[in-house]
Amino acid sequence: MAMTGSQLREILERKWGRAYDVQFFRRGERLYLQVMWLYLGQGSFVLSEAEYDARLEKISHHLCELGVKDQVITFLERTREKPRIGRAVSMPLEVDW
Repeated sequence: MAMTGSQLREILERKWGRAYDVQFFRRGERLYLQVMWLYLGQGSFVLSEAEYDARLEKISHHLCELGVKDQVITFLERTREKPRIGRAVSMPLEVDW
């Protein structure tokens, strides 16, 4: 079953009470999903709500394609970390290249 951008947004908001920015980060052969400290509605957040929703839709699509959707959901539900200024919550993805 696929995950939509709105489902990803709901998970983020339920976990931390805000629609945090999410992005992929690659270091060498490792791929990470990072929950950034910027969030929708924050003055310095550069995306509109439509742009943010489109980004989450694209990211959730890639998570499903990579087969890591369940990893992400489990990590987000269990982590005790919280995004804060200058520090993202970084989640290594177990991807078979």
